[in-house]
Order: sequence, then C-alpha cells, then structure tokens
Amino acid sequence: MNNKGRRLATTLGAALAGAVVSTVLAWSPVAHAQAGKTYVMKLSTATINDTQHEWLRRFAAAVEKDSGGRIKGEIYPASQLGSIPRQIEGVQFGSIQAWIGPPEFLVGVDERYEALSAPGLFTSADQAVRVINDPAVHNMVLGWGANKGLAGIGITPIGPSSIATRKPMRHLAELKGLKIRVLASPFQLEMIKRMDASPVAMTLADVLPGLQQGAIDAALATITVYTTMQYQDAAKYVIESDQPYLNSIIVMSKKWLDALPPDLQKIVRDDAEKVSVELVPFVKEFFAKQRKIWTEKGGELVSLPAAEQSALIEKISPIGEDLSKNKPELNNAVKTVFESAKRNK
Repeated sequence: MNNKGRRLATTLGAALAGAVVSTVLAWSPVAHAQAGKTYVMKLSTATINDTQHEWLRRFAAAVEKDSGGRIKGEIYPASQLGSIPRQIEGVQFGSIQAWIGPPEFLVGVDERYEALSAPGLFTSADQAVRVINDPAVHNMVLGWGANKGLAGIGITPIGPSSIATRKPMRHLAELKGLKIRVLASPFQLEMIKRMDASPVAMTLADVLPGLQQGAIDAALATITVYTTMQYQDAAKYVIESDQPYLNSIIVMSKKWLDALPPDLQKIVRDDAEKVSVELVPFVKEFFAKQRKIWTEKGGELVSLPAAEQSALIEKISPIGEDLSKNKPELNNAVKTVFESAKRNK
C-alpha cells in the first residue's frame, strides 16, 4: 500500500472509531439517564384560590409543556408546607423549589425587599404595574437574595391593602389603640404606629384564629385574603385605606435552578416572566370580583372621608425615607422605586 492509501485508511479508521465511541456514549446508562431525567418542582404559597395560587397553576403548566415533561410541577397552597418563614427557608435550602408571596416576608433575608410596599408609593393599580415592570426596579428587586440562596424570577401585582376590623369603624381616629396585624415589615409597623394603633407582626395562618379569639382587633391585608380565607364572620368591616399596595414576588431555590441544564433554566425564567405579565388582567378582574363577593357574604366596605384619607397619605408617605435614611442600601432601593413611581404616574 502506498503512502496515499495508508493515509486514507488511517483517516477512515479514526472516523469509524469516533463513530463507535459516540454511539456507545450516547447509549451509556449515564447519558441515557440524564436525557430522560425528570425534575420535580415543588411550588408553595400561603394563600389559596387567589392570584398567587393562579400564578403557580399557570407557571407549572407552562414549564411542563415547554420542557416536554422534563419538569413536573407540584403545587402546595394554603401553607401546606409550613408557615411562611418555613416555606422561605425551604426554598433557601432547596427542599422547596419556589415560593410566591409579598416580598415583605423576605425582609429577614434582605431588608430591601420592603421597598415596594413603602406607604404612599403607589396611587393606582396601573401605576404599580408600570413600576414593577420598569427595568430599573424589576431587575433590582429580582437580584436581591442571590447571596442567600434565592433567585428572583418574577413579580406580579396583588392590589391595595385595607384593614379588616372586628367592630364597625368609620373614621381613622377609631383605630387608636387597636392591635392590628401587619406583615413583618418595619414600614408597615411604622405605618400602623402613625395611625396611633399597635402593630402585631403575624404570619397569615395565625391571623384568622387571632381575630376569632380576640388576640388582635384588626388585620392589614388585601380584600383577596379576606374573601378566600373566609374572614367575614370574624372581621366583617373593611376600611379601604388603599395603603400600602402589595405585590407578589416569586423566588426560586438558586441551588436547584443553577443545577438545571441550561435549556431548562431558560424555560423556567422565560415562563416566569411571561406568566407574571399575562396574569395582570386576571389580577385586576379578580380583585374587583372579591370586593363584590365580600359584600355578598355580609361584609361591609368602608371608605374614609376624603379629608381623612388625604391626611393619612400625608402622614405615612415619608415613612420610606424616614426609616431608610441611615441605611444606604435600603435608602437607594426606596429612592429607586419612588423615582420610578414619579416617572410612571
């Protein structure tokens, strides 16, 4: 065989060997298992049959469809996986893949999470939507928690807060001295103090029993909580103070997300953003429907006199700046969201 023939034989042999090796690797147990691996995604929230629960439903369905069944979602509403602090810890440690809820519950992880609920920040639901989708705000908020095991993947609105009371109240002065449940947020604690009432930080599962037993006199939340959690017999009077506006943030286990193949990571992030945007019309319709349901169940909606509402906003709007001025990172977050609110009136 001449030199040309020997070179051709060597080339063909190498190609054949490479093909054999590739075939063996492709059908090896490890490669086959990786290709057929199914990832379980446990999704948790404290509420049920509301916008947060709906977000999880849509997200789980979208991810399962777009991943071709490689990711299976399991949804656990109504604090089935423990109290809100336990759910958040589960996400940090990776035993729960994602949690959705008001970011104020994450202030123990990073105090900046309360910036979006600064009293007086929003004046309408449409403005809140524009702000949370403003890249300057959106990217900032979703970036928090990365050093504590959390990956922010979406933000979606809930609506304005109100105060459900056990006894009928018609004026702001009547709240004086009442024990009012709030989220574990210094901004909310201070807001209730400026109403001359006593704030009590309490996780959601404890609120209704607290109202029924008289441990608290009222609760700060949204109408969507009062209807879905059946508050009407315990606290049928709802003062629509409209402050602060609440949003839901979705945080995922960074450890779990980073361990996914790159294509699945992209699917998870893309679907989270898509669902967060597409849910907005549902959120608005759901909120309006719950106000109607509340009165149909025997509840009462109370509006403060215009002068009292204006006085309330004037009293509580400085809270974000007042409580953050000696905390540079929090103050920067507060300034960022207020500047966005001015641009997006």
